[in-house]
Amino acid sequence: MSRSVQSPSAVVMVRPHHFASNPETAVDNAFQRRTADDPAVVAGMAMAEFDVAVATLRGRGITVHVFDDLGTSTPNSVFPNNWFSTHHGGRVAIYPMFAPNRRRERRADVIDVLKNNYRVQEVIDYSGLEHDRLYLEGTGAMVFDHVERVAYVGNSNRANPIILERFCTAFGYEPMAFDTLDEHGRPIYHTNVMMAVGTEFALVCLQAIAEPTRRAEIAARLTDSGRTVIDLSYAQVADFAGNAIELAGRDGLLLALSTRAAAALTPEQRTVIEASATLLPLAIPTIELEGGSVRCMIAGCTWPPSDAGLTRSPTRATGRTASRTQLRPAPRAPHRRRPG
Repeated sequence: MSRSVQSPSAVVMVRPHHFASNPETAVDNAFQRRTADDPAVVAGMAMAEFDVAVATLRGRGITVHVFDDLGTSTPNSVFPNNWFSTHHGGRVAIYPMFAPNRRRERRADVIDVLKNNYRVQEVIDYSGLEHDRLYLEGTGAMVFDHVERVAYVGNSNRANPIILERFCTAFGYEPMAFDTLDEHGRPIYHTNVMMAVGTEFALVCLQAIAEPTRRAEIAARLTDSGRTVIDLSYAQVADFAGNAIELAGRDGLLLALSTRAAAALTPEQRTVIEASATLLPLAIPTIELEGGSVRCMIAGCTWPPSDAGLTRSPTRATGRTASRTQLRPAPRAPHRRRPG
């Protein structure tokens, strides 16, 4: 497998100047935890964790485009992977978000920087489907096997089957959707907290796939792709072991994950991963209070740089939006019943 297909060497990250607990996402994100600490202190701790994470990634040869979120009404802006994703052929998808205050995270300046640094050919914006209460939260809802062209999707409030079908048709993926249940019998809000696909391995909590036949199909599909399946426990998922992303660093493949997630792996699991990728733990305990971890913080750039981008340094941008790119809503979807 080509490492450039599955594992980006450049990423977008958003520095959260006003990181805070988000009550709008807590309704279905069982991973969120409240803290009694002073909000200003919490925001400062999140910023510090973010800066160290960025420096660590850059030290391993990852190009990191950093955008500062100076707004006060976007408490989860540190998780940009939910509102856009990049795809081969120079394509970008922009997504409809479940929580109203997360919709404010979409930024035209991010798309403009991608256009300036990479060969972006097409931007498809699905965000207008929020008017029909249809949501698909990017690479939180979908875990991609870019080699086999499969989108693994746990059904939830944040992964509507109508948009999933539309996206997969437009971008050339086969959807493999499944129902999920955590250890308390609740659906898991995002697929990427229970699953990550690398080049030679896949992390997945198989027991969280509710239907046994579907569970076996997904395990077989991952194995048939040539990957070793690393079966995570519920406890490991709670420690964000599934919320990891494989990146292509200067000296080879890296598996970026939190220090908490890395500590949750068994020696046998670490051995499988380290046969093809170096573990890169990042300490983000404050950021993890919001129910997401390292994978949620990283939006990958899957294309080579443009000729102009080759001469530029990693991006640092401030502010909320730029004026050049207009994020126009997609047409509203017809009212359809969800398949039974």
